[in-house]
Amino acid sequence: MDWMLPGRSGLELTRELKQMARSNTPPIIMLTARSEESDKVNGLDSGADDYITKPFSTKEMLARIKAVIRRNSTPETDKGVEFAGLCIEPNSHSVSINGSPLHLSPAEYRLLYFFMTHPDRVYSRNQILDYVWGATASVDERTVDVHIRRLRKQLTPSGHKNFLQTVRGVGYRFTPGNIQQERPSS
Repeated sequence: MDWMLPGRSGLELTRELKQMARSNTPPIIMLTARSEESDKVNGLDSGADDYITKPFSTKEMLARIKAVIRRNSTPETDKGVEFAGLCIEPNSHSVSINGSPLHLSPAEYRLLYFFMTHPDRVYSRNQILDYVWGATASVDERTVDVHIRRLRKQLTPSGHKNFLQTVRGVGYRFTPGNIQQERPSS
């Protein structure tokens, strides 16, 4: 994407593309004569995956394209993750608890996948927003809270609700060793 397109800014177009497609946007590489550090920062902040200044060699451009593809591709052999009967399978995009399917929204699925592949680490709402909704999405931080609450509600009957812990003033953590079976009320 060239920054200086005729009649339109490539920077604006990059922002629009990233906002429209959210996480399904193909990688965008800015190819431009604008070489100031602030230009590079603006280009990358707009959603570009890489930034190349003119003039550039064909070898450099091909190497950068390959690197962007590597960073943005999902390996075909993604293995499922399982903790205490809670299983997520990226290849079939499915979630189950002790073999029973769990029906999640796409955002809930991405959120659970993120946590299950990054256990025992605390993430801020902004970090979670960047991963689940994309860095350029204009989504309120409280959206994370709503989706965490919905996930907990789905995980409660099996005792997996406590996997998702609130870390006050910081964010959330997935702690797979923290399972409690719900006791039937008498």
